[in-house]
Amino acid sequence: MANHKATKKDTRQAAKRRERNKYYGKTTRNAIRALKTSKEETDYTGKLPEVISMIDKLAKRGIIHKNKAANLKSKLAKKKATATA
Repeated sequence: MANHKATKKDTRQAAKRRERNKYYGKTTRNAIRALKTSKEETDYTGKLPEVISMIDKLAKRGIIHKNKAANLKSKLAKKKATATA
């Protein structure tokens, strides 16, 4: 365990950030899952920009890698294209 005041504070901050990052990641995963299981085209056209924005924010914050974000967005766009065709 940390013995210095600054190290204890750093531990507290890291725990807070970890919880926040877990929340953002889980919320985004749930939104992606809901979008994938959606049967209606209108859901896809309406919710896709919101989900893509969530993915971009995760990449910007460093919660996921930018290439993973690109892969997720690509898969969702491909699924939308096949659903509308």
